[in-house]
Amino acid sequence: MKLTHFSLRTKIILSFLIVIVIGGLLSLSVGWRLVKGTIIKQAQAKVKHDLAASWMVFNGELNNIKEIVSLNAAREGVHDNIKCGEQDILSRKLSRIRNRYRFDILTLTDSRGKVIVRSRNPEAIGDDQSHDEIIKNAIKRGVVASPQIVPREELLKEGQELADQAYMEFIETPKAAPRPEKKEINGIMLKAAAPVKDEDGKLLGILYGGILLNRNYEIVDRVKEIVYKEEKYKGREIGTATIFQHDLRISTNVKNERGERAIGTRVSKEVNNAVLVEGKPWIDRAFVVNDWYITAYEPIKNINNKIIGILYVGMLEKPYVDTTERVMLTFTGLAFLCVVFLLIILYFSTTRIINPLQKMVIATQEIAKGDLSHKVEMQSKDEIGYLADSFNKMTANLKTANKKLVEWGKTLEKKVDERTKELTEMQAHLIQSEKLASLGKLAAGIAHEINNPLGGILIYSHLLLEDVDKKSPLHENLKKIVKETTRCKDIVKGLLEFARPKEPEMSLINISETVEKSLAIMEGQALFQNINIKRSFVSDLPKIVADSAQLQQVFINIILNAAEAMDGNGVLTLSTALNEDNTHIEVKFSDTGHGIKEEDKKRLFEPFFSTKEVGKGTGLGLAISYSIIQKHQGTIGVKSKAGKGSIFTVKLPIMSESSHD
Repeated sequence: MKLTHFSLRTKIILSFLIVIVIGGLLSLSVGWRLVKGTIIKQAQAKVKHDLAASWMVFNGELNNIKEIVSLNAAREGVHDNIKCGEQDILSRKLSRIRNRYRFDILTLTDSRGKVIVRSRNPEAIGDDQSHDEIIKNAIKRGVVASPQIVPREELLKEGQELADQAYMEFIETPKAAPRPEKKEINGIMLKAAAPVKDEDGKLLGILYGGILLNRNYEIVDRVKEIVYKEEKYKGREIGTATIFQHDLRISTNVKNERGERAIGTRVSKEVNNAVLVEGKPWIDRAFVVNDWYITAYEPIKNINNKIIGILYVGMLEKPYVDTTERVMLTFTGLAFLCVVFLLIILYFSTTRIINPLQKMVIATQEIAKGDLSHKVEMQSKDEIGYLADSFNKMTANLKTANKKLVEWGKTLEKKVDERTKELTEMQAHLIQSEKLASLGKLAAGIAHEINNPLGGILIYSHLLLEDVDKKSPLHENLKKIVKETTRCKDIVKGLLEFARPKEPEMSLINISETVEKSLAIMEGQALFQNINIKRSFVSDLPKIVADSAQLQQVFINIILNAAEAMDGNGVLTLSTALNEDNTHIEVKFSDTGHGIKEEDKKRLFEPFFSTKEVGKGTGLGLAISYSIIQKHQGTIGVKSKAGKGSIFTVKLPIMSESSHD
């Protein structure tokens, strides 16, 4: 028997090997992108959170300065000293306060803005500060505080040492935007001012003070300590923070090649344009001084809302890259072992196919020579055995077989069409289920990681709120922290409800009563005052087996969405009825709102998709509702046209309690 260049066994093994290798490479490529994208997105979300924490430290320092200046401006002794013209006593008193609170400046002007006491440089008095924006606002509005660019001539009035602290020569920085200047002589200061008034409310003067941020590392080091807890990776600091004056690093814990703080270096042109020119936050990977970081930048603005600098936090990218590589190397190794194992199995399994086929080849050669009496001797009871038996009957029944083949072809075509339709529907259902399952796992992971820190923040915020005087400026800030943290806890709770939905507690319920209870909960809210609610409930509907509490959650979510879609003004119609074949109960919610765009309807039940404004929805309500209705073996659908309202229909099967058990 003459064989082709490649045997059938070789072709089968090579074909499977090519499919496995191509599929493996595609899977690894897609996996690499997904893993890397997921890890980097998580890192970007963390650095965005870290930037918010940095702002808390930055604004906390500014509020501290504001509070100290305000309290000392209100001291009775200061009023008396001003009235009596006791400038020496005021100078000593303000000098002690400045040293105690480590202010760089603490200066007192008269009611017209003329300096009468300068605690850092007592001889330099008499200059006019009424042109200063912070002093000007303090005279008009009362106590104010803001970051401010302080010119060198003003720093020199406070002393040469302060001017030298602000002076900085530019260090050549790759990718920085070109600037004609080669040095920075001005400084950026956290500054506060408060009016000094007597008991009759008459303005006696303005007390202002501040801390120069140039070469002052207290804020950036505190951010690193609070947010990154001095964590290191392979001997390198993971987290860094920086304060920029315009595009110049004036306070940082980013290190250069010599291990020194990289002050005097500048931000890249790309970040410069985004943050300083366009005034937008910038969150992305960036090359900072000597390595790649996952960074977040936001503009620092003065009292007139003009951008004067940048606040930055960044995490070393290397740990995330290494994690991605380790994961993919593990996957690659496992894939290689699987390929080897499959090839071994394939080699031995092909033997059972090849040997009978070789007998079939010999038989066909004999028949080709004209020996129609030749039969294939085959004892196996599998498909090849049936093939041999059919081969033996082929010459006698060729015409009959051909006719049957045509008939079977028609039948097969019909079955293929039916099966294709079923598979298409199953595939769509599987894709949605897998998408929800994957997002559920991701949501559960994120919620678990966020929940514990949020709980700590909420507890300590409540404790601080109890300790702080209600009249203190910190009291309102703490209330906002508690409020926003509670909101975050609610979002996390929603994530957990989506990721780990509890099993329904089934009982026999009246669906119309459940809808009515859901409506009663929402009807008294302010949003429903101008909404005309219409009911159309069939009274003799059969009871169904369901979890009443979970269905109320679904109905309340749909009712609330309808009210928000109508902006609190329109007609909301609720109805219950049997469907045409009496197998399901249909609950319909019709509104006269703005409707849903066609492109949005396809994503309506996807987790985290929301058409509401940022901060007004998590995008989990309908996803959770979809999951609950699925667990009840029902469906939820929507019909809508933009500008003409929407109709949500919930279908629930009718079943007896015993059949459910």
